[in-house]
Amino acid sequence: MEEAKSRSLEEDFEGQATHTGPKGVINDWRKFKLESEDSDSVPPSKKEILRQMSSPQNRDDKDSKERFSRKMSIQEYELIHRDKEDENCLRKYRRQCMQDMHQKLSFGPRYGFVYELETGEQFLETIEKEQKITTIVVHIYEDGIKGCDALNSSFTCLAAEYPMVKFCKIKASNTGAGDRFSSDVLPTLLVYKGGELISNFISVTEQFTEEFFAGDVESFLNEYGLLPEREIHALDQINMEEDTE
Repeated sequence: MEEAKSRSLEEDFEGQATHTGPKGVINDWRKFKLESEDSDSVPPSKKEILRQMSSPQNRDDKDSKERFSRKMSIQEYELIHRDKEDENCLRKYRRQCMQDMHQKLSFGPRYGFVYELETGEQFLETIEKEQKITTIVVHIYEDGIKGCDALNSSFTCLAAEYPMVKFCKIKASNTGAGDRFSSDVLPTLLVYKGGELISNFISVTEQFTEEFFAGDVESFLNEYGLLPEREIHALDQINMEEDTE
């Protein structure tokens, strides 16, 4: 009898309080927060989330369990949305930085291929009349000399990777100074900027292994600080990331 009366009192008490225990208090507070919010100032999406979180759930119901496991506080909700805003802001900042970098790398004339110089006069004209900001890398070669073909192939790749650098090649016999460029010193690299010779490397392939590639030549030139920053496509990558999000 006493047990039945006690059970009845508990049922009456639970009928008055929507939720009991710590979680029940939190849910009641959420419901109160929802009801006390100015309806004009609360976005419909937020209001719906708060309504779902404050509604009593039957925990034996599978859907109810899933909804219960997704409950979040108002602070958590606002934090998530603030994080999204911060993420968007960070993405815009990164995009602006990459645009600035792209503009700096793209400043000045662009080439993208290897120029074949036919005469000594054309060689001198290229050095003297090119813009002062342009780095000019010249390969002096001759057919049949070991390493010359591989270096020409490497130049083709590097010219595409560094379009702001002017890569040229000329046969030693066409320079007008063939006696100075004998087979003993070929292949030779000459690097100019602002009309001045800043570096020269004779028998340059001695610096590489017997079989070398564009990456080896690139590393060699970078060791001497002769190449600018490599142009990258990070801006396109960011655009792809934004499209997938």
